[in-house]
Amino acid sequence: LWDYDVERAARLEQSRRNERYLPDIVLPAGLKVDSDAPALLRDAELVVLAIPSHTVREVIGQLKSHIAPTAAVVSVAKGIENGSLLTVTQVLLEVLGVEARPRLSVLYGPSHAEEVARCQPTTVVAAGYDPATVVRVQEAFMTPTFRIYSNPDVLGVEVGGSVKNVLAIGTGICDGLGLGDNTKAALLTRGMVEMSRLGVAMGASARTFAGLSGIGDVIATCLSRHSRNRHVGEEIGKGRPLEEVLGEMVMVAEGVRTTRSVHDLARTYGVEMPISEQVYKVLFEGKQPQVAMGDLMTRDAKEEVFG
Repeated sequence: LWDYDVERAARLEQSRRNERYLPDIVLPAGLKVDSDAPALLRDAELVVLAIPSHTVREVIGQLKSHIAPTAAVVSVAKGIENGSLLTVTQVLLEVLGVEARPRLSVLYGPSHAEEVARCQPTTVVAAGYDPATVVRVQEAFMTPTFRIYSNPDVLGVEVGGSVKNVLAIGTGICDGLGLGDNTKAALLTRGMVEMSRLGVAMGASARTFAGLSGIGDVIATCLSRHSRNRHVGEEIGKGRPLEEVLGEMVMVAEGVRTTRSVHDLARTYGVEMPISEQVYKVLFEGKQPQVAMGDLMTRDAKEEVFG
């Protein structure tokens, strides 16, 4: 386990507890923690990227010379890069080169770390460009309490796992406004339509969004008290400014940056995403949440069309 902070890595190695994130979990005795990334990567057969998505380009750029050309690279980072509008695997392809494509995969789905670490039954999906790599990931991670499905639709899995964070902020805003189950059910249902609409326009399969990285991740992230993105939305719904909310958080809320990218992707592909658009306006244009909700509810009447 690599930690860029030398002192923190040393504390983790000695205490076997991550006091900052999972204080009641004892790290396995066989897990080595170090800040020396080249040393840790030297003999690695499989490398897991569990870092904020906006740091992937920089970190992998620094470490790529230490990753073996045969090592599988698995991303659990969820997000779409601002500016380039690339998913994490697309960023990896730019940094590592197209020859790395068969070795890349993602592991996404409804999986709060707090519950995974306590061995609560969890199911996620592995998606990769090469079936052999996906099988390799399944074999490496499958346990009696952590079940891995496979999916060849890498793009769809990444879009679903990223857009759901935008919906989680929207759900949190509903909570902050004191709105009820009817409102959240409507937001999540229509939000799934937006997610699928964007994914299909980008080239993904619509069926992917009915799976673990689509509706599964939406349920877990939008309705859980563990969700950082839902928390951000709730605080904003209560009237607090975004900068203040983010400033007091220990962990990263990926959905804030992803909201910018989804806004730009919707415009790039000409896709209608009214919920995501209103979340963007609340976060970055100072729109009042109550006004945003009113604008969503008073849009022109439409058919409920799926597919």
